[in-house]
Amino acid sequence: MAVPVLLLLAGCSGGAGADNSGTESRKAPSAGGGTEAGAGAGAGGTLTPPESDPARLPTTRAAALDLIGRVIAGPDSFGPGVVKRSPYESGPATWPVLGADCVWKQEKPADTVLATRTRSFEVPAAPGKGPIRLAAVVTVHRTREDAAWEMAESIEETMRCPTQQLTADEQIGGMVAGALLGGEAGQRNAEDALTETGEYRSAELGGPHHYSWQQAQTHRVTVAVSAKGAEGRTDQEIDALVTEAQAAMLVRLETAVGKRG
Repeated sequence: MAVPVLLLLAGCSGGAGADNSGTESRKAPSAGGGTEAGAGAGAGGTLTPPESDPARLPTTRAAALDLIGRVIAGPDSFGPGVVKRSPYESGPATWPVLGADCVWKQEKPADTVLATRTRSFEVPAAPGKGPIRLAAVVTVHRTREDAAWEMAESIEETMRCPTQQLTADEQIGGMVAGALLGGEAGQRNAEDALTETGEYRSAELGGPHHYSWQQAQTHRVTVAVSAKGAEGRTDQEIDALVTEAQAAMLVRLETAVGKRG
């Protein structure tokens, strides 16, 4: 029986979020790429993640943006009641980087990135309930190793920064993270998958509120979804939104680049 690779990182935090051009939605890989972390077949060979067709993977920025447009979540991907936020999409000229001071900053995209896009959404406030801020991000890297390195960097950032400053008024912390390679514990939708949950605080919405994030990698593509909770929102409600949109994007990704027949 395959044993999952599970990391429990109590009291730490990772980055992924909804607004501010996806500041905490993406993890910046090292410029030179890295080892092929998490890019393996299923443990024991009993289950395998979906295989990509190299001929269907983009090699230019224009093709990568086209793929992102076909894969990235829209409001309907989360289920009913989710709407676009403004600004809805991030600009292509910046890439969020977690600094040594555990503060997210906007910098030029890494050379490993062929194209990336972040979209922002929310479940509007209702009587007795604050808004849930959501984000989806898709990134196409130049190589499979670059995408795998982004996943490895995500875990490193979680351990390196006990608390992360998303913006001047937003912070996450108290994170618990888990990782599953493709084929482990029934994880068959991606080569590598990460999850994080923890606490979100903001000047606007107070806190602590539930925070949820998922990221997955297949070949040269990573997809991620995050949710920032608010008063009156349950953990289960918030986690379900993230899981629904992440599953939708992974299905679209397999349809777009998976092997046919």
